[in-house]
Amino acid sequence: MHNIFYWSMAVAVGGFLFGFDTAVISGADQPLQKLWNSSDLLHGAMVMSSALWGTVLGALSGGVLCEQFGRKKILISLAILYLFSALGSALASDPYFFALMRLLGGFGVGLSSIVVPAYIAEIAPANQRGRLVALYQFQIVFGILVAFLSNYILSEYFALNWRWMLGIEILPAMIFLAMVTRVPESPRWLLLRRNNEVECRRILNIIDPKLAAETITSIKDAQQDFNQDRLFSGLYNTPIALAFFIALFNQLSGINFIIYFAPRIFSLAGLSDSIALLSSAGVGMVNLVFTLLGMLLIDRFGRKLLMIIGSLGYIFSLTIISLAFYTNVDGLIVVFLVFLFIASHAIGQGAVIWVFFAEIFPNNVRTKGQSLGSGVHWILAALIALLMPYFLGQYQAHIIFGFFALMMMMQLIFVIFFMPETRNKTLESLAKSYK
Repeated sequence: MHNIFYWSMAVAVGGFLFGFDTAVISGADQPLQKLWNSSDLLHGAMVMSSALWGTVLGALSGGVLCEQFGRKKILISLAILYLFSALGSALASDPYFFALMRLLGGFGVGLSSIVVPAYIAEIAPANQRGRLVALYQFQIVFGILVAFLSNYILSEYFALNWRWMLGIEILPAMIFLAMVTRVPESPRWLLLRRNNEVECRRILNIIDPKLAAETITSIKDAQQDFNQDRLFSGLYNTPIALAFFIALFNQLSGINFIIYFAPRIFSLAGLSDSIALLSSAGVGMVNLVFTLLGMLLIDRFGRKLLMIIGSLGYIFSLTIISLAFYTNVDGLIVVFLVFLFIASHAIGQGAVIWVFFAEIFPNNVRTKGQSLGSGVHWILAALIALLMPYFLGQYQAHIIFGFFALMMMMQLIFVIFFMPETRNKTLESLAKSYK
């Protein structure tokens, strides 16, 4: 178990970089718009959403790359991408080079959303898979929290600008590179794509020698049942639909809108710039605490119950936030309600989405299916980052939050009536349940 936890934690640091890279831009949002005198639409396209379009490309190509080159080589490539992106973004002298560097880092984020959950799911025992894969989400929100705190500390205590905020990402990228060079390849990939049963068995014996032979037999049997490698062959319509709707509702909750634009949202609520930046750090802290709670509960109570709890929390918090903006209540009340929204996300969608993507597809199309789900997730996230500066200029905040509340009512219906439970089931038995 010690080896499994280390391997899982090592690759999950890719989630830390995912979260840090996603949230650190919030500190550079308004300073960069002033520096380059960008219109709202150009600012959204070049500064705020450029990384996300890279993420879309990384997510959509991640399945093919992971199957071709294996999980470990892609993990090492991620670290290098993050290093170059952080350095280039910090040194950028115009919005075009800045957008290119952010695009590069975003490509790494997209790849990480495929390879990290897939790798952990493929090495984890069924009864521990939920919380081990959820380490990735924990690291994501830890990265978000550190980014918010780093932005605040560098700005308020050291009077350092956005270049330092973005450039400091070099440090965790170097740590990630050092850690992933020490993990083995995925045993399932070795058996299915390289027909290397000897190395597969060696790694499975390290994980659990009592189950190694049984696991190899199950992998081979499942491969006979699902020997079609084309995702859209018709054989995988059920997991495709499930991945699509989970991803769709994840972004229609408004989570990335709040993560990307937290300081701006709190400023709209009447808070000073300093308090708005500090409140953004509070968002990161709440996210971390409730993600940890979700990790502790996901293998005990299952994915579906957490999604129901999260959906109810979404609906309540978003509805009241909308009313708060409509009635112009005190800004600190909005901060509290946003914290409640973040808690609802962390214990529900945040804890479940990457675990669910990695569980519901058969071995031979797992990363391709994850590419589909992550691609939908990141296309919507990119559109939100692109369009929200414009929408915030055109519509009152209560209308935007009201729309997200309506979408979460639809998510609750989907979860109750259509989402299956995957807790305590092996990857191969889950695949057979969709036949």
